[in-house]
Amino acid sequence: MAQRSLSELQHDPVELANFSSDLLKRYSSSLKAVAKHNWPLFEARLKAHLPALLQLYLPLYGERFDSYYYLEQLLKVLAKAVLQRPDYLLAEDEQPQDWHKHQNALGSACYVDLFADNFAGLAERIPYLKQTGINYLHLMPLFKAPEPNSDGGYAVSDYRKTMPALGSMPELAKLMQQLHLHGIRPVLDFVFNHTSDEHRWAQKAKAGDKDYQQFYFFFSEQEREQYAPWLREIFPEIRRGCFTFEPGAQRWIWTTFNSFQWDLNYANPAVFNAMAEEMLFLANQGAAVLRLDALAFVWKEAGTNCENLPKAHTLIQAFNAVARIAAPALQFKSEAIVHPDEVVKYISPEECQLSYNPLLMALLWNSLATRKTRLLTESLQRRFAINPHCSWVNYIRCHDDIGWTFDDNVAWQLGINPEHHRQFLNQFYTGQFSGSFATGVPFQQNPVTGDCRVTGMLASLTGVEQALQNSDDVQQQLQLEQALARIFVLNSVILSIGGLPLLYMGDELGLLNDYSYQQDPAKQDDSRWVNRVKMSEQQLLAAKDPASLSGRIYQQLQHLVKVRAGLMVLGQGSTEILASGNPHLFVYQRQADMQRLLCVVNFSESDQLYAGLAAGKWRDELTGQRFDGQSINLKPYQVVWLSAIN
Repeated sequence: MAQRSLSELQHDPVELANFSSDLLKRYSSSLKAVAKHNWPLFEARLKAHLPALLQLYLPLYGERFDSYYYLEQLLKVLAKAVLQRPDYLLAEDEQPQDWHKHQNALGSACYVDLFADNFAGLAERIPYLKQTGINYLHLMPLFKAPEPNSDGGYAVSDYRKTMPALGSMPELAKLMQQLHLHGIRPVLDFVFNHTSDEHRWAQKAKAGDKDYQQFYFFFSEQEREQYAPWLREIFPEIRRGCFTFEPGAQRWIWTTFNSFQWDLNYANPAVFNAMAEEMLFLANQGAAVLRLDALAFVWKEAGTNCENLPKAHTLIQAFNAVARIAAPALQFKSEAIVHPDEVVKYISPEECQLSYNPLLMALLWNSLATRKTRLLTESLQRRFAINPHCSWVNYIRCHDDIGWTFDDNVAWQLGINPEHHRQFLNQFYTGQFSGSFATGVPFQQNPVTGDCRVTGMLASLTGVEQALQNSDDVQQQLQLEQALARIFVLNSVILSIGGLPLLYMGDELGLLNDYSYQQDPAKQDDSRWVNRVKMSEQQLLAAKDPASLSGRIYQQLQHLVKVRAGLMVLGQGSTEILASGNPHLFVYQRQADMQRLLCVVNFSESDQLYAGLAAGKWRDELTGQRFDGQSINLKPYQVVWLSAIN
């Protein structure tokens, strides 16, 4: 079979379809031998999706003389994955994958050991998850990683082995099947930008295996200088630069995040094929969603900052096309903590169906600190709308830190100096600003610029911790009520604005910062451990005690979850961010078919008037209260979900 020119294949659908058909004929015998009894299913998927895969794979690797060899090897990987896919997942592959658009969709993220000790313990806590309404569960990094150089589990040394203390990979697969059976979709991390330097590929590269040396980036000083000047430092507090020098070998290795995390070289098709195989292995263990870690960094080109490059998108889309053939139920979640204009570029049915919404997260905290919503409103009016088949993952905070992601140009247009404002937010949320209610901890403070991010549990950042330290009973109660109201405000927005709301386990109970990490030599240099809190059975039981502080916070959340579940407009509906006419109010409208819901949120400690109602009668779905007229007075930190009454 003669090789067609890339331009001919990429831009002519007929030629691409013919080429795909030719490949199927050429490889059908060898692929059928791998797929075995699942060949009819696999063949049907290839006919439907191979052209799309080729349109992505060929621009990446088609100019190589060995591209056909690697393409055939990739198709064999897919055939094997289909053969090994469990029956319950094959059944899910045939179902619509719009579950994240439903008004019942509710996610949570947890470290297995902190939440339940191990896989068996987590299985025992499924009733708590169901009681809370969780149907999407992100199990934080759990693969084998070296200690102490694990980067919280993101330095993976084996994608097919779990941390021994949690249990085995078969035990994880059993747990994930249990979660599926209970209507909870498991989410795993796909750390595909880098591996640990203890991964077998890295070990072979160290030993001199030239094939595996091509899996990574080994550079001379001259080669390194083609890239280094354009790269930004990610963790300057840990080390400077993005390369690590190996004195013995007299070479540099590309290590964006840590010296023990080696970046993978995706210009090598062997790397793509190997990682596709690891990805499908995880999908077949039961992963319904893979969180694509550090996806903005996966493609490198000299003379660029090596972030958000066009071929990074091509690469991710190629992985997506692989999934459509071998595991159609698998969904991708983008972890692109980059400029807001770059975040949205990763979101599409052909790339990542889900995406974290760091802009919303950062600006919710900004509005609490400033009591102003103009930056939140203006930013989301420009960037909240995405493909209707995709969903934002809306979160208040995560396992890492809060970085102040917003567009500097928008800030300047509003008369806000972005650099000064970020400094203010850092001071406010680390309790250094007079009048701050927050008790957070700085993370990764840059010794040159003074820039940092903020860590802390939700309750500590919203004022609960500070209130409990107040010895004046009257003031303590006032501060505590305001803190609980702030938590309600934040939860109300992520549950109603549109997308999949994601809770960080422990926040639903109002757990506070854990400062014990400061006495642990392995953790004391990483302040993120302050918001990685172990949960006890007693704390979980407090959820049902309305007299306890945890019970109050939990019941607040449950009220929001219950009301939301009864409002279809909060599922498939579209979102329009509205101008409020009041700088302290955040207003947005949800619409589905003929149903509309107007959400108004007061981000201040004082009464605020909203005068933007259409004439008529309104009902607040959260309280049942009725309003008549074109204005409504909101109490401090009040939230209303307004439906028009005919």
